[in-house]
Formats: sequence, C-alpha cells, structure tokens
Amino acid sequence: MATSLTATLNQQMQGFTQLPKQSQIGLIVGIAAAVALVVSLFIWLTRPEYSILYPDLGQREAGEVMQALEARGIPHKVDPITGALTVPAEQVHEARLQLATEGLPKSSGFGFELMQQEQGIGTSRLVETARYHRALEGELARSIATLSSVESARVHLAMPKESVFVRDRSQPSASVVLTLHPGRTLSEHRVAGIVHLVASSIPDMEPERVTVVDQRGNLLTPEDPAGSSMDLSIRNLEFRRQVEADYRQRIEDLLTPLVGKDGVRAQVSTEMDFSRIERTMENYDPETIALRSEQISEEKRRGGPQDMGIPGALTNQPPDGGELGAEGEGMLEGAPAGQLPVSSSRQATRNYEVDRTVSHVQEAPGAIRRLSVAVVVDFQERVNEDGETVSEPVPPEELDRIEGLVREAVGFNPARGDTVEVVSAPFVGLPEPEPKPEPALWEQPWFQDLARTGLLALVGLLLILLVVRPLMRNLAAQGGAGEAEGGAEGEGEEGMGEDQLSLTHEGGEEAMALPGKKPASYEANLERVRELIKDDPKLVAQVVKNWVAEDGA
Repeated sequence: MATSLTATLNQQMQGFTQLPKQSQIGLIVGIAAAVALVVSLFIWLTRPEYSILYPDLGQREAGEVMQALEARGIPHKVDPITGALTVPAEQVHEARLQLATEGLPKSSGFGFELMQQEQGIGTSRLVETARYHRALEGELARSIATLSSVESARVHLAMPKESVFVRDRSQPSASVVLTLHPGRTLSEHRVAGIVHLVASSIPDMEPERVTVVDQRGNLLTPEDPAGSSMDLSIRNLEFRRQVEADYRQRIEDLLTPLVGKDGVRAQVSTEMDFSRIERTMENYDPETIALRSEQISEEKRRGGPQDMGIPGALTNQPPDGGELGAEGEGMLEGAPAGQLPVSSSRQATRNYEVDRTVSHVQEAPGAIRRLSVAVVVDFQERVNEDGETVSEPVPPEELDRIEGLVREAVGFNPARGDTVEVVSAPFVGLPEPEPKPEPALWEQPWFQDLARTGLLALVGLLLILLVVRPLMRNLAAQGGAGEAEGGAEGEGEEGMGEDQLSLTHEGGEEAMALPGKKPASYEANLERVRELIKDDPKLVAQVVKNWVAEDGA
C-alpha cells in the first residue's frame, strides 16, 4: 500500500510538472485560496463569544482597564457600535477579579482623596477652598449614586463667603442632577430623602434651597415648598389610597385562612376630611366657685348733725344726760340716759374665681368621615349526598360571622355612617396561562455549537471531494499518461510495426510514430502529423529538434 501511495504521489508530481506554467500558478493559487477559506471558516466558527466587561465605564477608566488587560494577557476588544469594552465570555469573572486586585475600575468622580494629594508650597487659600468644595461634591454624588434607582449623580454646591455682618450673610444652596436607570423612577419620599441628605451635609443649608432634577430636565422637587393646591390634592389622593389599601389588606389577611387565598375579594372606599381646622375655646363652669379675696371695712360714729357749734372747750364736751321725753323722741332705745345716738357702717368686698377652661385645638387633616366596605366571598366546594364535588354559596350564618369579623377589622363606627356589605358569589376562574413554548431545536446553544462544527466539517469535505480529489486524479492521470507515452516512444525507437506510419530522417536514428494500419498518401500522412502535433507538441518538437541537430552536424 505504501508503494501504491508513493507511485500515486509520483504520478501526481509528474502530472503537475507537465502542466503549463500558467496552469501550475493557477493551481497553486486555487489550493491556497481553498486552504485560506477553510482556515477562515474555522476561525470564524470557533472564535470565542465576547461579553461586556463593565456596562458603564468612562473613557478614562476604560483606558486604564485596557492597559491592565494587556499587561495580564487577557484578550479584549472594543465594540465598534456601543464602544463598550468586551472580553471572552468565559473570562469575564476572572478578568473582573484580577482587575479588582489592582483597584480597577476606579469609582467615578473624586472625593476626599483629592485632599490627600500633595500640594505645592505656593497653593493659595482659594485653590484649597475650591478643592475642598470639589471633594465635598464628589462625596455627596457617591452617596446619592448608591441608591438603587440612581445610576449616577452630580452635585453642585453654592457656598457663599462667611460675613461678620448678619445682614450680609446668605445661605448656601445646592443642585443635584440624577441619571436614573432605564425604566426607574423616584417617589416623592425618596426625593425628599436626597434633599435632606444634601441639606444635612452642609452647615446652615435649608432643605428648601436644594434642587433636584433628572437627566431629562424634569424638576423632582416641588416649586412651592409650602405646596400648591394641585400638589396637596395629589398628596391627599395618595394618602387616601394608602389608607384604603391598608384596610383592604387587613380584610384579606383576616379572611384568607378561612376561605382560601383566592376565595375573597375586598374593596374599601373612604371619605376623608383634609381641611385644616384650628379652634380656641374658653369655657366657664358656674357651679365651681372659689373665693379668691375678701375685704371688709367697718365705721362707727357718735352724735349727729346737731353736735355742731362754736369751736371751744365747752363745745367739745359731751352733753349731760337728758331726760327721756314722754314719747322718747331723739333717744336711742336701750341707750343710757344723757347719751347721743351712735351711727355705724360696714362694707365687705369679696372676689370669687369661676372655673375657666381655655383650649386651643388644631385638627390634623386626614380624618375619616365615612367608611364603605364591600367583600365578596367565592362559592365553597362541598361534597353532596351523591359524593360529587359541587360549588355552593356560603351559608348565611357564616356570612354573618364574616361580616362581624370585617366590622371589627376596619373599626366599624355606625355614628359616622359606616357600611359593610358581605356577599357570596361564584368567581370566574382565570384562564390558565399557556405554558411557555420551549425554544426550538435550532435555538438551543448545544445545537448551534454542533451546527457550527458540522458546517465546518461539511465545507472541508466538499472541498476535498469536489476540488482536491478531482485535481489529484487529473494530476495522477496526466502523470500516468506521460509514463505510458514515454514507454511507447522507447518501443517506437527500437522498431516500427507494419501497421504504423513513420516520418524518419534519412539516417533513421529518430522516428516519429504515426498511428495507422497501412501507409497512405503524402497528404494523409501530413494531416496525421498535424493531428499529432496538436495532441503531443512536445514529442514533435523533440523530433524536429533532433532533425535540426543532425542536419547541422
């Protein structure tokens, strides 16, 4: 077998050498193109799948990461469409771990590490202050970026110079620009959290002086800190929804263990009072009296208006006792004889304190005026007398018991007009979701890998069967034909058969055999020679060459 293979290779090489120069060059180029096609197809089919190393990477950080990857010999490339840095999918986690050991990628922005940089001797105070403000802005931006809905943040601080004059002092302010993740939003209380985070980090900064906007330019902080009428209406509506959702959740949590998870539906409607009311009341209790102070004044005086006369000693002497008249006029009853009547006065002032109550009442908005509750309980499955499972409504006594539980759960108050309604009705079952279709066979990853390998093998096999094998056969056939012609030429030189025509020189040393059975005319021989020249020009050229050489000799 080895001999046969060697002979075949020799025939192919001989056939290749017998081809014209242009055919040889074309054959070599064709074989090289086929090999290049197979190699390119193999590389394309077996190349690794690249994945993004870090989704959000700045240009500066990307350059540092690329240098680190090149130093560690990790293949990487830049996506021409998105500009993201990608590495082979099976090396993503390994590359991240290796980069983490070098502290890459560095966090975006700058923080207080700016203060650790060496400063020149001639650094001014203005530069130091600006560096401190920049570091403070970077730290605030990093803190805000840690929120789940925030992709990145930038903070701008406006901090005026301090003044010793109170009237010249101005408060600092801040502006925050947020870049949110796609599809994410920030609720009002989260925006308020960011506002208070920034305000609490800067001395003497009020929350009202912090402005927050998103990447689309939408203002997230309210324009009027006190709240406009529309803002108040939205807040009141959200508060009402929260209250109703809380009541609904209470009912469902209470009844789920009794009727099943999907056996109860509840809705709660509330009428709420959001008006702000302030009252000042002053009440007096007349039945509760207390003596606070008392003042008594008494006065006694003897004599009367007749005790008047010329001032003197006799005048100031008391008169002698007189005699009681027949009718007792001018004398006090029971008074000693000879004395004048006495006048007396008594005054009393008493201050009482009445019970007084002063109350200042400020009612908070959000009081519930009226509560309406509606509960629907699904039919229950029971086994009838025939042993069949049927759906029946909930018995009235059980509905009454459920209604009592609902009343207690929501804090039923008949004084404010609350209503509770519990009914039993059959639920319409939701259609079962169709099962997720399994991916087709050609969408399976293992099938895609197998298809790539099969395609590579098929292309190689087709090249071998349709190009290489016929080419080798032709070369071997030409080589075999060349050997056969060489052998026939040797036999023709030894002698010509009777059934061959020949054109020979007079010396008879060189002969060119012409196929034929018997000699023919000169024109027929000449035509045969022309055909022979067309079929084998090399042989004819060699004969002519020998003729010329002999004639020259």
